Amino acid sequence: MKKTAIKFLLSFMCVAAAVPASAQFNLKKAIGGATKAVQAATLTDAQMAEYVKESVDWMDKNNPVTPDDNPYTIRLKKLTEGITEADGIPLNFKVYDVIDVNAFACPDGSVRVFSSLMDIMSDDELLGIIGHEIGHVMKHHSKNAFRTQLLTDALKDGIASTGGKAAALTESQLGTLGSGLINAKFSQKQENEADNCGYDFLVSKGKNPWGMVMAFEKFLKMEGENGGKSSYVTKMFSSHPETQARIDKMTKRCQADGFQRPAAEKSK
Repeated sequence: MKKTAIKFLLSFMCVAAAVPASAQFNLKKAIGGATKAVQAATLTDAQMAEYVKESVDWMDKNNPVTPDDNPYTIRLKKLTEGITEADGIPLNFKVYDVIDVNAFACPDGSVRVFSSLMDIMSDDELLGIIGHEIGHVMKHHSKNAFRTQLLTDALKDGIASTGGKAAALTESQLGTLGSGLINAKFSQKQENEADNCGYDFLVSKGKNPWGMVMAFEKFLKMEGENGGKSSYVTKMFSSHPETQARIDKMTKRCQADGFQRPAAEKSK
């Protein structure tokens, strides 16, 4: 079904505005033109997987990934040892050495953690955040959000696929999709689903799920003390007034399942 859209940069500008200049991201501005008709309904899972890989590769290329011998990389590798897959999706982890406090997981299992987040989080808290983000992948929230972003850009910029293969993306389109992956926002229902799925995932890997509760508590405390929000807090909590209810629910689960809350440890 062919559709015609008259949209320019509004969707990208809204996403880009949420990314602080200090984040040091090389997210190039999308240069719009007249919109083109596309066969959006023909997008296959295989094609979308290609688009995801292109977007992740672009982000890794255009952002400072810490090398193998970097303390951040060593810490994350040690922390995620044994966490290799989620529902059959292979996981891979990298650190972006940037100022912003954030983390995200992509539909293909690529998990990216920002060094500034690692600076303020204990190991337990960091694992809690990673578990939550992987929960979004396992519940297909990340995949659906990426698909929506892709089709929105396709309708706007005329991305089309031919012969069963994904069409090549421009630098500006990759930047837009990368920004969408980093700053994807989910509904309250989806956040609750990711909480529960992430909890179960951490338990299945022999990890203490209290870290998720502790991380959320720390973010809320930071927000109250600083009067501002990190990108991660904005992404997860800005439109969700029941944040404390989420924390309480996870706390009750931990207690009911007999997990002991770890002693507070200093961030690394």
